[in-house]
Amino acid sequence: MAIGSTIHTFEVQLADTDRGVYEDYSLRVARHPSETDAYMLTRVLAYGLEFAEGIAFGGSISSTEEPAVLVRDLTGLITAWVEIGAPDAERLHYGSRLAERTVVYTHRDPAKVMAPWTDKRIHRREDIRVYSFDPGFIDSAAALTERRNTMTLTVTESVIYLDLNGTNLTSAVHTHALA
Repeated sequence: MAIGSTIHTFEVQLADTDRGVYEDYSLRVARHPSETDAYMLTRVLAYGLEFAEGIAFGGSISSTEEPAVLVRDLTGLITAWVEIGAPDAERLHYGSRLAERTVVYTHRDPAKVMAPWTDKRIHRREDIRVYSFDPGFIDSAAALTERRNTMTLTVTESVIYLDLNGTNLTSAVHTHALA
């Protein structure tokens, strides 16, 4: 944890009917001073949407060795490399060489996020997926975050039903492929 980080806790009930994942878990999230609430909440949602045995938050926000979220198998190999926001092409290239699966969850306009990657070398480009949410969804949810949070995250047919601290929000999860 970086000096000056703020700790946020999330008590999460996850029901992902699309993947057949049903879990209750607690998260302690260290929010670095340079990290926005929208970025932190996107990290928390990505954790839930990618939830699997071996999932963990990666290194610090400035870490080049690990993504924001990763999944390891029992041998320690990285099976999923999950970036948040707008990573550069080199990070995607690096991650896709290490992991079976590489994805990006963004709280920004996905067209603007993907534009700088157009002419860059990215390993297994065709397999990388970018996930985004309806405009305003992340900002609305981020405004509801507190130091201690209760969250119910339900996913059905690529739609998120989020109850965050007693307020309900809904968004589609949009999938974008790299060309």
